[in-house]
Amino acid sequence: MDIENPKFREAGLGILAAAVRAQLIGAQAAGLDCQQLLHDSGITHAQLDDPDSRIGREQVASLLRLEWDLLNDESGGFLARPWLPGTFAMMGHACISCPNLRRALLRSGRFISMVSDDLHIKLVEDGEEARLIIHHSNDKNLPNQIFVESIAVIWLRFFSWLIDRTILLERVLLAFSPPDYNEDYSDMFPCRHYFNQAETCLVFSTRYLQMPLVRDEQQLADFLSRAPECLLTQYKSDHSFTGRIRRMLQQQNSIENLSLDDVAARLYTSPQTLRRRLKEEGNSWQDIKDSVRRDMAVYQLKQQETAVAEIAERLGFSEPSAFNRAFKKWTGLAPGAYREKFRS
Repeated sequence: MDIENPKFREAGLGILAAAVRAQLIGAQAAGLDCQQLLHDSGITHAQLDDPDSRIGREQVASLLRLEWDLLNDESGGFLARPWLPGTFAMMGHACISCPNLRRALLRSGRFISMVSDDLHIKLVEDGEEARLIIHHSNDKNLPNQIFVESIAVIWLRFFSWLIDRTILLERVLLAFSPPDYNEDYSDMFPCRHYFNQAETCLVFSTRYLQMPLVRDEQQLADFLSRAPECLLTQYKSDHSFTGRIRRMLQQQNSIENLSLDDVAARLYTSPQTLRRRLKEEGNSWQDIKDSVRRDMAVYQLKQQETAVAEIAERLGFSEPSAFNRAFKKWTGLAPGAYREKFRS
């Protein structure tokens, strides 16, 4: 796999120094000479101390490889039981033979439970929503936010690569406060973010779970030979037609009157071409519209006091009963019951 392929875009100008400092917490706790580690990676004190500084992804990848080698631990010192070198590769080889994304994610969770005592990854399906829950019990009692976020990013990007489709998130829930590097969240998780939640999880449509894995062993070997660089950028950047349409719909106060023809005109293409491009990306206009509706409905039910009937109107439903049926299909609960469950 060529990481210069346009499917892998170098997002932004690098990684914020605050995120790099956070990544070193495990190494510091293990007693590594982090100053030497930074020096050997070509990262200067001035770069790390400047709150606005961004560090090149090649330098960060070099830092991670050195850290893992010195610790003999691919978790960077955050796990009670180290991930010996090759652990992630073995997880990849364990998943590559799965017929679809659902089986691969379930198998990855079982693999992690075999090699870790304090990290658990669980796939839960609720209606048309899938949640990939990442729980780290943090037996070492370290500031572990960067570690949990990194696991979430790695799983999102690696499994998107396995199905050759961007897994578009509805939202991400984070069991942390916003960090110093939260401006990078649009790159890490191109969706709506919710901090200070009960659990950390990635939420996406269950339709992705049926998609087949399209990579073979040789492609996996090529991918792993270029890690972690290929996991430091968003797979198939959100400049896809799907991503652009999602952003367009999210910026609307109401999506009731926005048609596929309207969207095609704004994207300077024909409706026929847009349908074809979306199909190539594994999506459709209705899929994207329902995805944004679901996300907006959940956001308004959780964060606002807006009446259910008004939410239904904003989302383009002809009547509240139609919205109630759709929302129950998406989440397994009626809107009022969902709001009550969240508040309780």
